[in-house]
Amino acid sequence: QVQLVESGGGLVQAGDSLRLSCVASISTFSIGAMGWFRQAPGKEREFAAAISRSGRTTYYADSVKGRFTISRDNAKNTVYLQMNNLKPQDTAVYYCAGRSSVVVATTSNEYNYWGRGTQVTVSS
Repeated sequence: QVQLVESGGGLVQAGDSLRLSCVASISTFSIGAMGWFRQAPGKEREFAAAISRSGRTTYYADSVKGRFTISRDNAKNTVYLQMNNLKPQDTAVYYCAGRSSVVVATTSNEYNYWGRGTQVTVSS
């Protein structure tokens, strides 16, 4: 059973930065592509960013493009989400996800493994 554990969330002000981490219980190279999703109160879970197994391909939601950067260190079994210039509308629980395929994906039902999430709150 693959376990993913997120950390790095918190309460920040608009314009601040945070870096989320997701540590896997097995080699992330074995997991495949990975992604970050988020869910705001009263809203559905939405895609934020994804990265291929090699790390050479990344994909972002329009809402975070230019502000968020996804990366991975397979040697450390860790995926990161660097979030800059945070806005109040970025407030959500952020989930790390992994899938067996090496190719990036943007819908939640394409991912096999999920973490429990970490809360990010951005005040104005």
